[in-house]
Amino acid sequence: MIDAALVHIAGQLNQALRRGFGVAEDMVAVSNIVELDGSVATNVANKLVVMLVNIERETTMGREPARAGGWGRIVVGSMPAHLNLSVMVAANFGGSNYTEALKLISAVVAFFQGRPVLDHSNTPELDGGIDRLTLEIENLDTPALSNLWSVLGGKYLPSVLYKVRMVSVDPGDVKGQLATIARPDVKALP
Repeated sequence: MIDAALVHIAGQLNQALRRGFGVAEDMVAVSNIVELDGSVATNVANKLVVMLVNIERETTMGREPARAGGWGRIVVGSMPAHLNLSVMVAANFGGSNYTEALKLISAVVAFFQGRPVLDHSNTPELDGGIDRLTLEIENLDTPALSNLWSVLGGKYLPSVLYKVRMVSVDPGDVKGQLATIARPDVKALP
């Protein structure tokens, strides 16, 4: 589901930017900025890069031991892991294209400011396993931003960090089923 969430976010940005700037090619890629060997990723030159920078467990969700299974049954199994993702959108434009980087980052912020929730009603192509994605800007002070870019292995690029709520990863296992009580049996009472 994490991959589906990031690919969907990038796809929505690509659609909006193609319309807004009148271009035919994709302007957004889901990728790292830097390869594992330290070299710059080849597919991200002059693009916006959507990358995962952290995964956190959603702590406000209650833990349900069982789920409705239909026909008077409750399915017992492992519960989904509800996750929040820290997703960075960075503009990888250098030299004389720096102002393009700033223009595109502004377009990203404007797009998600106008559409902070991606769900099945406004994006029908959203993966069926995702109910909705809510995006909100995360503020980082300069030391935290410096640390993050150090961890990413790159030099600072114009970027914006979003908290994406909530992606659920469901193992889909069934450990058993329990019958539910449809109505009380009053004849059995003393």
